[in-house]
Amino acid sequence: MAIRNILQLGDETLRKKSFEVTAFDQKLHELLDDMKDTLIKANGAGLAAPQVGVLRRVFVVSVDGEYFECVNPKIVSKSGSQDGEEGCLSVRGKYGSVKRPYSVTVEAFDRFGKLFKVNAKGFLARAFCHEYDHLDGIIYVDKATNLQEEGR
Repeated sequence: MAIRNILQLGDETLRKKSFEVTAFDQKLHELLDDMKDTLIKANGAGLAAPQVGVLRRVFVVSVDGEYFECVNPKIVSKSGSQDGEEGCLSVRGKYGSVKRPYSVTVEAFDRFGKLFKVNAKGFLARAFCHEYDHLDGIIYVDKATNLQEEGR
């Protein structure tokens, strides 16, 4: 397992649409393991594969002691609304307010190709939506209002 470099805003890879995963193999397992280690070291809530330079539809989320590995995720339903502050490991030193659904249902595959479903609310729903956007080349600053620098 390795810590991967997290790409920063301005790197064109972050603006590209990711490709579906077709092989649930050792290479995918290594990517997921590396992403988990990278997320822990960076003290983040989520990390998408494009953020580490891999254009595959994969992200990991870690919120309130729950950890999810999502391969080829789809948001199948959403409801409600919430406004809240977001930051991003690829946009260091900034944060802004983003409107997201309050509740989402995500279907995804695990590292072995088994389909699962997650019903998420509040901050967990926000984290899923934030990472899902990365898979389509969308960064939270595209949606944020009141963008500010940390420490101000």
